[in-house]
Amino acid sequence: LKIALNGKVSSAIIPILIGDVTYVPFRIFCLETIPGAVISWNAETKTAYCDSQSLDIEVPFGKSYIIANGRVLFRYDNNIAINETLYVPVRSLATAVGAIVEWNKDQKLVNLVLTGKPITPAAQYYNQNDLLWLARIINAESQSEPLIGKIAVGDVVLNRVAHPDFPDTVYDVIFDDRYSIQFYPVTSPVIYNSPSEESIIAAKACLEGFSVSKNILYFMNPRIAVSNWIARNRSFVMAIGNHSFYA
Repeated sequence: LKIALNGKVSSAIIPILIGDVTYVPFRIFCLETIPGAVISWNAETKTAYCDSQSLDIEVPFGKSYIIANGRVLFRYDNNIAINETLYVPVRSLATAVGAIVEWNKDQKLVNLVLTGKPITPAAQYYNQNDLLWLARIINAESQSEPLIGKIAVGDVVLNRVAHPDFPDTVYDVIFDDRYSIQFYPVTSPVIYNSPSEESIIAAKACLEGFSVSKNILYFMNPRIAVSNWIARNRSFVMAIGNHSFYA
């Protein structure tokens, strides 16, 4: 397996293949592709950083996402360490640096066409109102749930925004009460609590287009639900943590 930059095979970036995912060493990749990159490591948080004039990347060890210019790029594949070297899925880093990924099966070659245009910063990309309210409802409904469960709650909201039977904005979906209150936290001040860092990460991942399911429109915690209307009337899709999700 080889990595090429603009068609020229790199002797510095040595990739590895795990399953069907190509990983590259984070430090070397950044130094080879990002002008002026400065690499650092926070041992306490187990997070690697790449700072440059046009692109900042944050890679938490063991997590399934990276943060590039404030944007969350989520995959199911974790950031891993091999022989004390941090490896990251190449497609996540390619998105961060603005590279086009080309795969040559016959040559077992991943060619990265470097455009010189890194990922647009979060402040310019996210609708800040959508981000705020999506993070708030995720936090209120699933603060103790795993990250993928938080993302699934965000999916329910965004799937409703896209569905003709529901309002067409994040805020209006959350506060929709045409047939009854849809999200119980809106009845108390908890909806206005500052969302946790992980709830914000989940909201950003959803707004980037990552989705656990494009079909889920409802969820409930069957152990504490005061009504079983959802279970009786909707199709069960999956369970994550304490929540069951329905289409």
